[in-house]
Amino acid sequence: MADTEPPYQGDQGMVPRQPSHAAADLLSTLKKALFILGSTTIIFAALRNSLTYHLQHFWGASGNFWQHQWDKILHSFGDDSYVLMTYGTTIVSYIVYWSVGSVYTLMDLFNKPAFIKRYKIQPGTNEPVELQKLIKCILWVNFNQTVISIPFSMLCYYLMCLRGFDQSPQLPTFHWVLFELIVCILFEEIGFYYSHRLFHHRLLYKHFHKLHHEWQSPIAITAIYAHPLEHMFSNMAPVFLGPLVMGSHVATIWLWVSLALLSTLNAHSGYHLPFFPSPEAHDFHHLKFNQCYGVLGVLDLLHGTDDKFRASKCFSRHLMMLSLVPPREAFPDDKPEGKVIKGKQC
Repeated sequence: MADTEPPYQGDQGMVPRQPSHAAADLLSTLKKALFILGSTTIIFAALRNSLTYHLQHFWGASGNFWQHQWDKILHSFGDDSYVLMTYGTTIVSYIVYWSVGSVYTLMDLFNKPAFIKRYKIQPGTNEPVELQKLIKCILWVNFNQTVISIPFSMLCYYLMCLRGFDQSPQLPTFHWVLFELIVCILFEEIGFYYSHRLFHHRLLYKHFHKLHHEWQSPIAITAIYAHPLEHMFSNMAPVFLGPLVMGSHVATIWLWVSLALLSTLNAHSGYHLPFFPSPEAHDFHHLKFNQCYGVLGVLDLLHGTDDKFRASKCFSRHLMMLSLVPPREAFPDDKPEGKVIKGKQC
Protein backbone atom coordinates (compact mmCIF):
# COMPACT_ATOMS: atom_id res chain seq x y z
CA MET A 1 0.00 0.00 0.00
CA ALA A 2 1.12 3.65 -0.32
CA ASP A 3 3.60 5.05 2.19
CA THR A 4 1.07 7.75 3.11
CA GLU A 5 -1.22 5.16 4.67
CA PRO A 6 -2.09 6.07 8.29
CA PRO A 7 -0.62 3.73 10.92
CA TYR A 8 -4.04 2.51 11.96
CA GLN A 9 -7.18 1.85 9.98
CA GLY A 10 -9.51 0.44 12.60
CA ASP A 11 -12.69 1.59 14.30
CA GLN A 12 -11.80 5.26 14.70
CA GLY A 13 -13.58 6.22 11.48
CA MET A 14 -16.86 4.63 12.47
CA VAL A 15 -19.91 6.61 13.46
CA PRO A 16 -21.59 5.03 16.51
CA ARG A 17 -25.03 3.77 15.66
CA GLN A 18 -27.90 5.43 17.49
CA PRO A 19 -29.73 3.13 19.94
CA SER A 20 -33.04 3.55 18.17
CA HIS A 21 -31.53 2.46 14.86
CA ALA A 22 -29.85 -0.52 16.51
CA ALA A 23 -33.13 -1.59 18.09
CA ALA A 24 -34.94 -1.26 14.78
CA ASP A 25 -32.28 -3.27 12.93
CA LEU A 26 -32.29 -5.95 15.65
CA LEU A 27 -36.09 -6.21 15.47
CA SER A 28 -35.89 -6.42 11.68
CA THR A 29 -33.26 -9.16 11.89
CA LEU A 30 -35.33 -11.16 14.38
CA LYS A 31 -38.42 -10.85 12.18
CA LYS A 32 -36.48 -12.11 9.17
CA ALA A 33 -35.03 -14.99 11.18
CA LEU A 34 -38.46 -15.99 12.52
CA PHE A 35 -39.95 -15.76 9.04
CA ILE A 36 -37.24 -18.00 7.58
CA LEU A 37 -37.44 -20.51 10.44
CA GLY A 38 -41.23 -20.55 10.33
CA SER A 39 -41.37 -20.97 6.57
CA THR A 40 -38.73 -23.70 6.67
CA THR A 41 -40.60 -25.55 9.41
CA ILE A 42 -43.88 -25.46 7.49
CA ILE A 43 -42.24 -26.60 4.24
CA PHE A 44 -40.28 -29.33 5.99
CA ALA A 45 -43.39 -30.58 7.79
CA ALA A 46 -45.34 -30.66 4.53
CA LEU A 47 -42.59 -32.50 2.66
CA ARG A 48 -41.27 -34.54 5.59
CA ASN A 49 -42.10 -38.01 4.33
CA SER A 50 -40.98 -37.40 0.76
CA LEU A 51 -37.84 -35.50 1.80
CA THR A 52 -36.80 -38.10 4.36
CA TYR A 53 -37.29 -40.90 1.84
CA HIS A 54 -35.13 -39.25 -0.82
CA LEU A 55 -32.36 -38.30 1.65
CA GLN A 56 -32.23 -41.83 3.01
CA HIS A 57 -32.24 -43.24 -0.52
CA PHE A 58 -29.38 -40.92 -1.55
CA TRP A 59 -27.30 -41.66 1.55
CA GLY A 60 -27.93 -45.37 1.26
CA ALA A 61 -26.70 -45.31 -2.34
CA SER A 62 -23.63 -43.15 -1.70
CA GLY A 63 -22.86 -43.92 1.94
CA ASN A 64 -21.10 -47.18 1.13
CA PHE A 65 -18.97 -45.37 -1.43
CA TRP A 66 -17.74 -42.77 1.08
CA GLN A 67 -17.22 -45.39 3.77
CA HIS A 68 -15.15 -47.40 1.30
CA GLN A 69 -12.98 -44.34 0.56
CA TRP A 70 -12.48 -43.73 4.27
CA ASP A 71 -11.56 -47.39 4.78
CA LYS A 72 -8.89 -47.02 2.09
CA ILE A 73 -7.45 -43.99 3.88
CA LEU A 74 -7.33 -45.91 7.16
CA HIS A 75 -5.74 -48.87 5.41
CA SER A 76 -3.08 -46.69 3.76
CA PHE A 77 -2.21 -44.36 6.63
CA GLY A 78 -3.43 -46.29 9.67
CA ASP A 79 -6.22 -45.45 12.08
CA ASP A 80 -4.07 -43.38 14.43
CA SER A 81 -6.28 -40.40 15.32
CA TYR A 82 -3.23 -38.27 16.16
CA VAL A 83 -1.75 -38.73 12.68
CA LEU A 84 -5.10 -38.25 10.95
CA MET A 85 -5.97 -35.06 12.82
CA THR A 86 -2.52 -33.48 12.95
CA TYR A 87 -0.93 -34.34 9.62
CA GLY A 88 -4.02 -35.44 7.71
CA THR A 89 -5.82 -32.14 8.37
CA THR A 90 -2.70 -30.18 7.36
CA ILE A 91 -2.33 -32.12 4.10
CA VAL A 92 -6.04 -31.83 3.23
CA SER A 93 -5.94 -28.09 3.95
CA TYR A 94 -2.85 -27.60 1.80
CA ILE A 95 -4.28 -29.52 -1.15
CA VAL A 96 -7.63 -27.71 -1.07
CA TYR A 97 -6.05 -24.28 -0.64
CA TRP A 98 -3.54 -24.51 -3.46
CA SER A 99 -5.60 -26.54 -5.93
CA VAL A 100 -8.22 -23.78 -5.95
CA GLY A 101 -5.94 -20.85 -5.09
CA SER A 102 -3.58 -21.66 -7.96
CA VAL A 103 -6.39 -21.34 -10.49
CA TYR A 104 -7.25 -17.87 -9.22
CA THR A 105 -3.57 -16.90 -9.10
CA LEU A 106 -2.98 -17.93 -12.71
CA MET A 107 -5.95 -15.80 -13.75
CA ASP A 108 -4.47 -12.83 -11.86
CA LEU A 109 -1.01 -13.35 -13.34
CA PHE A 110 -1.99 -13.70 -16.98
CA ASN A 111 -5.38 -11.94 -17.11
CA LYS A 112 -6.77 -15.02 -18.81
CA PRO A 113 -9.43 -15.84 -19.82
CA ALA A 114 -10.20 -12.30 -20.97
CA PHE A 115 -13.91 -12.41 -20.07
CA ILE A 116 -13.07 -12.99 -16.39
CA LYS A 117 -12.18 -9.29 -16.01
CA ARG A 118 -15.87 -8.46 -16.34
CA TYR A 119 -16.41 -10.10 -12.95
CA LYS A 120 -13.75 -8.07 -11.10
CA ILE A 121 -15.09 -6.41 -7.97
CA GLN A 122 -12.47 -3.65 -8.15
CA PRO A 123 -11.78 -3.24 -11.90
CA GLY A 124 -8.26 -2.24 -12.87
CA THR A 125 -6.60 -3.69 -9.78
CA ASN A 126 -4.14 -6.62 -9.93
CA GLU A 127 -4.21 -6.62 -13.74
CA PRO A 128 -1.76 -8.28 -13.64
CA VAL A 129 -0.86 -8.87 -10.02
CA GLU A 130 2.52 -7.50 -8.90
CA LEU A 131 5.00 -10.39 -8.96
CA GLN A 132 7.08 -9.28 -5.97
CA LYS A 133 4.01 -8.92 -3.76
CA LEU A 134 2.74 -12.30 -4.98
CA ILE A 135 5.98 -14.09 -4.08
CA LYS A 136 5.96 -12.52 -0.61
CA CYS A 137 2.36 -13.68 -0.15
CA ILE A 138 3.14 -17.25 -1.25
CA LEU A 139 6.07 -17.49 1.18
CA TRP A 140 4.04 -16.16 4.12
CA VAL A 141 1.11 -18.48 3.38
CA ASN A 142 3.34 -21.55 3.18
CA PHE A 143 4.98 -20.59 6.47
CA ASN A 144 1.55 -20.37 8.12
CA GLN A 145 0.43 -23.67 6.58
CA THR A 146 3.44 -25.61 7.87
CA VAL A 147 5.34 -24.00 10.74
CA ILE A 148 2.17 -22.63 12.37
CA SER A 149 -0.59 -25.03 11.33
CA ILE A 150 1.08 -28.31 12.33
CA PRO A 151 1.74 -27.35 15.99
CA PHE A 152 -1.75 -25.83 16.16
CA SER A 153 -3.24 -29.10 14.86
CA MET A 154 -1.30 -30.98 17.54
CA LEU A 155 -2.81 -28.72 20.18
CA CYS A 156 -6.26 -29.29 18.69
CA TYR A 157 -5.79 -33.05 18.94
CA TYR A 158 -4.99 -32.90 22.67
CA LEU A 159 -7.92 -30.57 23.30
CA MET A 160 -10.19 -32.96 21.40
CA CYS A 161 -8.90 -35.84 23.55
CA LEU A 162 -9.75 -33.89 26.71
CA ARG A 163 -13.21 -33.15 25.36
CA GLY A 164 -13.69 -36.63 23.89
CA PHE A 165 -14.45 -37.10 20.20
CA ASP A 166 -15.64 -39.67 17.68
CA GLN A 167 -12.71 -41.97 16.80
CA SER A 168 -14.83 -44.68 15.23
CA PRO A 169 -13.77 -46.18 11.87
CA GLN A 170 -17.40 -45.71 10.82
CA LEU A 171 -18.37 -42.40 9.25
CA PRO A 172 -21.14 -40.40 10.97
CA THR A 173 -24.58 -40.24 9.37
CA PHE A 174 -25.51 -37.65 6.77
CA HIS A 175 -28.02 -35.96 9.09
CA TRP A 176 -25.50 -35.66 11.93
CA VAL A 177 -22.78 -34.26 9.66
CA LEU A 178 -25.24 -31.66 8.35
CA PHE A 179 -26.17 -30.66 11.90
CA GLU A 180 -22.50 -30.38 12.91
CA LEU A 181 -21.71 -28.19 9.91
CA ILE A 182 -24.48 -25.76 10.92
CA VAL A 183 -23.05 -25.58 14.44
CA CYS A 184 -19.53 -25.05 13.03
CA ILE A 185 -20.74 -22.18 10.84
CA LEU A 186 -22.35 -20.41 13.80
CA PHE A 187 -19.30 -20.78 16.05
CA GLU A 188 -17.00 -19.61 13.27
CA GLU A 189 -19.09 -16.49 12.78
CA ILE A 190 -18.85 -15.64 16.49
CA GLY A 191 -15.16 -16.49 16.83
CA PHE A 192 -14.05 -14.79 13.63
CA TYR A 193 -16.08 -11.61 14.05
CA TYR A 194 -14.82 -10.77 17.54
CA SER A 195 -11.21 -11.92 17.03
CA HIS A 196 -11.04 -10.10 13.67
CA ARG A 197 -12.43 -6.92 15.16
CA LEU A 198 -10.02 -7.22 18.08
CA PHE A 199 -7.09 -7.28 15.65
CA HIS A 200 -8.39 -3.99 14.24
CA HIS A 201 -7.88 -2.33 17.62
CA ARG A 202 -5.25 0.40 17.44
CA LEU A 203 -2.98 -1.45 19.87
CA LEU A 204 -2.94 -4.59 17.72
CA TYR A 205 -3.57 -3.50 14.16
CA LYS A 206 -0.17 -2.02 13.29
CA HIS A 207 1.68 -4.97 14.85
CA PHE A 208 -0.40 -7.81 13.44
CA HIS A 209 -3.38 -7.21 11.15
CA LYS A 210 -1.80 -4.50 9.00
CA LEU A 211 0.13 -7.22 7.16
CA HIS A 212 -3.10 -8.76 5.86
CA HIS A 213 -4.39 -5.33 4.79
CA GLU A 214 -1.40 -4.67 2.57
CA TRP A 215 -3.79 -5.98 -0.07
CA GLN A 216 -6.50 -3.34 -0.38
CA SER A 217 -7.72 -5.27 -3.40
CA PRO A 218 -7.23 -8.90 -2.29
CA ILE A 219 -6.56 -11.99 -4.37
CA ALA A 220 -7.61 -15.50 -3.39
CA ILE A 221 -4.39 -16.72 -1.80
CA THR A 222 -4.18 -13.69 0.51
CA ALA A 223 -6.88 -15.46 2.56
CA ILE A 224 -4.32 -16.61 5.13
CA TYR A 225 -1.63 -14.05 4.33
CA ALA A 226 -1.42 -12.91 7.94
CA HIS A 227 0.83 -12.57 10.94
CA PRO A 228 1.35 -16.01 12.53
CA LEU A 229 -0.39 -15.01 15.79
CA GLU A 230 -3.35 -13.67 13.86
CA HIS A 231 -3.42 -16.84 11.78
CA MET A 232 -3.69 -18.94 14.94
CA PHE A 233 -6.23 -16.88 16.85
CA SER A 234 -8.38 -15.39 14.09
CA ASN A 235 -8.11 -17.84 11.18
CA MET A 236 -7.72 -21.32 12.66
CA ALA A 237 -9.18 -21.04 16.16
CA PRO A 238 -12.70 -19.95 15.05
CA VAL A 239 -12.81 -22.85 12.56
CA PHE A 240 -11.80 -25.28 15.33
CA LEU A 241 -14.46 -24.11 17.82
CA GLY A 242 -17.34 -26.05 16.26
CA PRO A 243 -15.57 -29.43 16.04
CA LEU A 244 -14.31 -28.99 19.62
CA VAL A 245 -17.80 -28.31 20.96
CA MET A 246 -19.33 -31.18 18.97
CA GLY A 247 -16.50 -33.71 19.40
CA SER A 248 -16.51 -34.25 15.66
CA HIS A 249 -15.21 -37.20 13.68
CA VAL A 250 -11.91 -36.52 11.86
CA ALA A 251 -13.64 -36.95 8.48
CA THR A 252 -16.18 -34.28 9.46
CA ILE A 253 -13.33 -31.98 10.48
CA TRP A 254 -11.66 -32.49 7.09
CA LEU A 255 -14.94 -31.68 5.33
CA TRP A 256 -15.56 -28.60 7.47
CA VAL A 257 -11.99 -27.26 7.08
CA SER A 258 -12.24 -27.74 3.29
CA LEU A 259 -15.53 -25.83 3.14
CA ALA A 260 -14.14 -23.03 5.32
CA LEU A 261 -11.07 -22.70 3.08
CA LEU A 262 -13.15 -22.63 -0.09
CA SER A 263 -15.31 -19.93 1.46
CA THR A 264 -12.39 -17.68 2.43
CA LEU A 265 -10.65 -18.22 -0.94
CA ASN A 266 -13.82 -17.04 -2.65
CA ALA A 267 -14.19 -14.10 -0.24
CA HIS A 268 -10.67 -12.88 -1.04
CA SER A 269 -10.68 -13.75 -4.75
CA GLY A 270 -11.58 -10.28 -6.05
CA TYR A 271 -14.07 -11.85 -8.45
CA HIS A 272 -17.85 -12.03 -8.07
CA LEU A 273 -18.48 -15.07 -10.25
CA PRO A 274 -21.90 -16.47 -11.28
CA PHE A 275 -23.36 -19.17 -9.01
CA PHE A 276 -20.73 -18.47 -6.33
CA PRO A 277 -21.48 -16.93 -2.91
CA SER A 278 -21.02 -13.17 -2.97
CA PRO A 279 -17.57 -11.95 -1.87
CA GLU A 280 -18.66 -8.30 -1.96
CA ALA A 281 -18.77 -7.83 1.83
CA HIS A 282 -15.24 -8.96 2.62
CA ASP A 283 -13.85 -7.22 -0.44
CA PHE A 284 -15.50 -4.04 0.88
CA HIS A 285 -13.76 -4.69 4.21
CA HIS A 286 -10.37 -4.66 2.50
CA LEU A 287 -11.33 -1.48 0.68
CA LYS A 288 -12.68 0.45 3.70
CA PHE A 289 -10.99 -1.35 6.64
CA ASN A 290 -13.64 -0.72 9.32
CA GLN A 291 -16.66 -2.42 7.77
CA CYS A 292 -17.88 -6.03 7.47
CA TYR A 293 -15.77 -7.92 10.00
CA GLY A 294 -17.79 -11.14 9.98
CA VAL A 295 -18.41 -14.06 7.64
CA LEU A 296 -22.20 -14.25 7.50
CA GLY A 297 -22.85 -10.57 8.25
CA VAL A 298 -25.25 -11.24 11.13
CA LEU A 299 -23.00 -9.78 13.83
CA ASP A 300 -22.05 -6.88 11.55
CA LEU A 301 -25.72 -6.00 11.33
CA LEU A 302 -26.27 -6.33 15.08
CA HIS A 303 -23.21 -4.20 15.93
CA GLY A 304 -23.68 -1.64 13.16
CA THR A 305 -20.35 -2.43 11.50
CA ASP A 306 -21.82 -2.65 8.00
CA ASP A 307 -23.65 0.70 7.74
CA LYS A 308 -21.40 2.12 5.02
CA PHE A 309 -21.52 -1.16 3.13
CA ARG A 310 -25.33 -1.22 3.17
CA ALA A 311 -25.40 2.37 1.92
CA SER A 312 -23.09 1.55 -0.98
CA LYS A 313 -23.77 0.16 -4.44
CA CYS A 314 -21.70 -2.90 -3.43
CA PHE A 315 -24.54 -3.99 -1.17
CA SER A 316 -26.90 -4.12 -4.17
CA ARG A 317 -24.49 -6.60 -5.76
CA HIS A 318 -24.15 -8.65 -2.58
CA LEU A 319 -26.10 -11.69 -3.74
CA MET A 320 -25.46 -14.93 -5.56
CA MET A 321 -25.76 -14.19 -9.27
CA LEU A 322 -27.87 -16.83 -10.98
CA SER A 323 -27.06 -15.63 -14.49
CA LEU A 324 -23.89 -14.90 -16.46
CA VAL A 325 -24.46 -11.14 -16.29
CA PRO A 326 -21.62 -9.56 -14.26
CA PRO A 327 -22.85 -7.86 -11.06
CA ARG A 328 -21.36 -4.51 -12.13
CA GLU A 329 -23.45 -4.63 -15.29
CA ALA A 330 -26.59 -5.81 -13.54
CA PHE A 331 -26.17 -3.13 -10.83
CA PRO A 332 -24.09 -0.33 -12.39
CA ASP A 333 -22.61 2.50 -10.36
CA ASP A 334 -24.72 5.63 -10.07
CA LYS A 335 -23.77 8.36 -12.49
CA PRO A 336 -22.12 11.35 -10.75
CA GLU A 337 -24.32 14.34 -10.24
CA GLY A 338 -23.37 17.64 -11.89
CA LYS A 339 -24.11 19.98 -14.73
CA VAL A 340 -23.98 18.89 -18.34
CA ILE A 341 -21.77 21.23 -20.36
CA LYS A 342 -21.43 20.62 -24.09
CA GLY A 343 -22.70 17.08 -23.67
CA LYS A 344 -20.21 16.20 -20.92
CA GLN A 345 -20.96 15.47 -17.28
CA CYS A 346 -19.10 17.88 -14.96
